[in-house]
Amino acid sequence: MVENPSGFFMMYGARAAMDAGLGHIEQHVLGIEKSVSDNPGLVFDLSKTLIESVCRTILTERGISYSQADGLPKLFKTVSQYLPFLPNVVKDESEIRKSLKKTLSGLSTAVQGICELRNSCGFASHGSDRPRPLMEAVQALLAVQTTDAIVAFLYTIHCQDRSQPMSFSVDYNTNEEFNDYVDRTNELIRIFELEFRPSEVLFQMEPETYRILLTEYIPESPNDDGLTRDTGLTEAES
Repeated sequence: MVENPSGFFMMYGARAAMDAGLGHIEQHVLGIEKSVSDNPGLVFDLSKTLIESVCRTILTERGISYSQADGLPKLFKTVSQYLPFLPNVVKDESEIRKSLKKTLSGLSTAVQGICELRNSCGFASHGSDRPRPLMEAVQALLAVQTTDAIVAFLYTIHCQDRSQPMSFSVDYNTNEEFNDYVDRTNELIRIFELEFRPSEVLFQMEPETYRILLTEYIPESPNDDGLTRDTGLTEAES
């Protein structure tokens, strides 16, 4: 593990991610650790960029397309949609799934907050017509600890899932409720006179995506929209 020359706060979660394969974030991590005390305003800029970098890496390694113009809120939302946050052994526990969904919503709110703090208080953000509020080390520390937790959580889930062999035990025919949901929310696929169910095409062409979405699926109820997840994020920063 890279040594911390600053002698101050260390991003243990981000450093663990570096050891797991995110070596290219080293300079960001060192810069954040040093800026907590030396330049608190810069922490918000670097924290936002660090989470963006991790999200882009995860999407790239999983073969999921995204636009270079996507801001952090959109990148985080996309990553959240494609990572299997629950192990298969509890995928049928709806109450656990709902509780985790609330926790993930909190992470989404934290990401939004970092973007807004960067816009309002960042050292290297967009120009302003008035002096920016000066943040102290304690506010910067909050942003750093939040960033550290998000980076470690996302990359750990990503690595754990990729280290497991593809599960071919998923049976299309035993997941009819999920298949019906996919079919209702997507258009029937027609090729000349042939018609194909969207769920079947997804299962055959993108088995890993099918598996992940199935894991994330919450059985529908009058107050539940299945896979629909509103993180509450807006494009605070492009």
